[in-house]
Amino acid sequence: MRRLGTLTIGQAPRPDIVPILDALLDNGIKRIHAGVLDGLTRAEIENRFAPQPDQPRLVTRLLDGSSVILDRARTEVAAQGKLEALEAQGCTTILLLCTGHFERLATVKARLLEPDRFLPASVAALTRGATLGIIVPIVEQIDSEAVKWAGLDPAPLYAAASPYQDGLGAVTEAAFDLRQRGADILLMDCMGFVERHRAAAGAAGVPTILSNSLMAKLVSEML
Repeated sequence: MRRLGTLTIGQAPRPDIVPILDALLDNGIKRIHAGVLDGLTRAEIENRFAPQPDQPRLVTRLLDGSSVILDRARTEVAAQGKLEALEAQGCTTILLLCTGHFERLATVKARLLEPDRFLPASVAALTRGATLGIIVPIVEQIDSEAVKWAGLDPAPLYAAASPYQDGLGAVTEAAFDLRQRGADILLMDCMGFVERHRAAAGAAGVPTILSNSLMAKLVSEML
């Protein structure tokens, strides 16, 4: 039986993302959801994954709906262990529920689907010749995640608005800011952005790509 594992860098299951996958995937595909922070208290998370000075950061969602900022390098180390556990449970495909850039994640036999490897090529093809405006969840990621978008021509524009902490108004404001600076198309570069965030960004009057929706459609073609 085909078995899909999903790995969030937060706590699983993700009630904001799982319905998007379920709407597109065959019901016969068994899902196993795991999270890097599963079973940890906020104090334990802050002790083990606290952001380090001048190092890349990620933001994610906990089961109680709150968010937390993590050190990317420490998160990657822990994520590797979770990937190994999912593969040991028989997952033949594993989808990472994070658009952040990771250097060395790997599996032995399972197909590992990392958004930061899929999205740049797909988005580049969709936006060819257009100026892309990218909304990231925290301002620190404008620099730390820029490497994956380095191949875009013209160079993308950036703004920050959190899907976890900021209201929809902040998303709309970021979208208008990007449009006024010349963006032709918007990309919501975090798996935590969902349809209500796309609608808020859509008020700016330019097409908006939702990362988790695009990834779900790509994954559905491979299962």
